[in-house]
Amino acid sequence: MSVDVAAEVTAAPAGGTAPRGIGAVPAPVLMLVGMVSTQLGAAFAKQLFGTVGPAAMTVLRLGFAAAVLLVFWRPSLRLDRRTAGAVTVLGVAIAGMNLCFYLAMARMPVGVALTVGMAGPLTVAALSSRRARDRLWAVLAGCGIALLGWQGGAAGISGLLIALACAVFWGAYVPLSARVGALLPGGGGLALAMAFGTLCALPAGLLEGGSALADPVVLAFGFGVAMLSSLVPYTCEMETLRRVSALVFGVLLSLEPAIGALVALLVLHETISPLQTLGLAAVVVASIGVIRGTRGTPVERDATSPDIPDSREQGLRQ
Repeated sequence: MSVDVAAEVTAAPAGGTAPRGIGAVPAPVLMLVGMVSTQLGAAFAKQLFGTVGPAAMTVLRLGFAAAVLLVFWRPSLRLDRRTAGAVTVLGVAIAGMNLCFYLAMARMPVGVALTVGMAGPLTVAALSSRRARDRLWAVLAGCGIALLGWQGGAAGISGLLIALACAVFWGAYVPLSARVGALLPGGGGLALAMAFGTLCALPAGLLEGGSALADPVVLAFGFGVAMLSSLVPYTCEMETLRRVSALVFGVLLSLEPAIGALVALLVLHETISPLQTLGLAAVVVASIGVIRGTRGTPVERDATSPDIPDSREQGLRQ
């Protein structure tokens, strides 16, 4: 794999001119920056849970990200019934995915919550394939999730169940985002869906956060989390997708759970057990196996298109 990946990643830009600015940064480095930024956003968000709580943090995260995307894309609000329905359902998936992810993070290490959630799109990709080998990758991922949930106690069980709910929403997000992207090319559909997702999460956020949501310091941190989790990774991934194949992009993105666990260790001093480490590795290997198994299929391109920037929107890829 290393030779093929290196050949695709280091391909010279068209026209023979030397790249400048962000174009001069190697694609793997851009992906690394984007993934580290996403996980730093998650770690900083968790640090605010004691002040505003996971639901309120979800509102801040989605609200600021939606505002930036709406200003940038300026989508029209005149939608036909079919498009409006697709945007609405995607908004619900976005709200559920992010809310469940933050609720799971409050009960378990960030790396564990992220890895379990990532099983959603992994399962969608595996089940959409007709190859028996890809079904086996899904089984391996399931075994990895079982190891990740091996914490014992009510907190471990509730956290695992919430993370599995995140996986369901995340798995639904993939085809829904592709559908909205087909109906509304560009990022306008995602911006509208994220705005609706913010409205969906708003009641729980207001109930939990209350007056804290009006605190300028909290708002500033919320804006920073939104930019770290959305703007930076979106920019890095868009640039990476211009230069590498969907296969290489997907393989690089599959490393995010490990990066999430490392960032959580450095920022939050969170550790995971040897069994959980083994489970995380199993999910990462299964993800890479599924991506490589779908080489050249339409599913591969849909699952890693620019309209699904932050899956993890990663996108909201968490």
